[in-house]
Amino acid sequence: MTDKKPAVVLSDVTHVYVSDKGASLAVDRVCLTLAEGEFVSLVGPSGCGKTTLLSIIAGLIEPTAGHVQLFGQPVDGPSSKVGYMLQHDYLFPWRTILDNACIGLELQGKVTAEHKKNVSRMLGEMGLADVVSRYPHQLSGGMRQRAALVRTLATSPDIMLLDEPFSALDYQTKLQLEQLVLDTLRARRKSAILVTHDITEAIAMSDRVIVLDHSPGQVRREMSIYGPIREASPMKARELPGFHSLFNEIWNEFEEMEARRET
Repeated sequence: MTDKKPAVVLSDVTHVYVSDKGASLAVDRVCLTLAEGEFVSLVGPSGCGKTTLLSIIAGLIEPTAGHVQLFGQPVDGPSSKVGYMLQHDYLFPWRTILDNACIGLELQGKVTAEHKKNVSRMLGEMGLADVVSRYPHQLSGGMRQRAALVRTLATSPDIMLLDEPFSALDYQTKLQLEQLVLDTLRARRKSAILVTHDITEAIAMSDRVIVLDHSPGQVRREMSIYGPIREASPMKARELPGFHSLFNEIWNEFEEMEARRET
């Protein structure tokens, strides 16, 4: 990925949360680069600042110190170049699946017949062609997350931020959605950052896995996922030689962090 232009660059990003109880250092001098078309996962213990980093990249919060760039331009607020997919689908219960998928376009004032046709086509590609007129409560969790993915993709973002989008799903649906998301992003040449607590998911989906240290969040280790595992489907990747070695390496990082906290 080094021969490709950077989509995201974080340079010594630090963020402090301030409340009535005092100040809390969430992330400290984080440097991270995401290349065009690259898929990177962030893993680490709870409280290591994974979601904070996504919010900073999305322009939802401004870092206390450091700099963030998208395609060479400084981040100064939310950008149409960034799509954000969360653990919860947040579909509006009073809107149909098609209307929910068009919300981003509405907010950008881009709802045309052509755009709506394109959204319908994407819903069809996600296996939702027969439910576009239904309401969220009539769909399974996996189907709702597919609709949320279409809603995020409808505005054609260049960078996808994925904050544990599969964690509330059963295992079979989770594997299906992992594959669907990966195929979709690769076909559209999107860059992506996934935040997950699932180490196997991170390895199976990513080009690189970045392990964040605990409180404050700092880059502890970066691991490149080598060819066969990176190129396999998420389900097949879990069965390949070397997968468990990668898992154990990351797991050992977690154990070392936990041991340090207990001393």
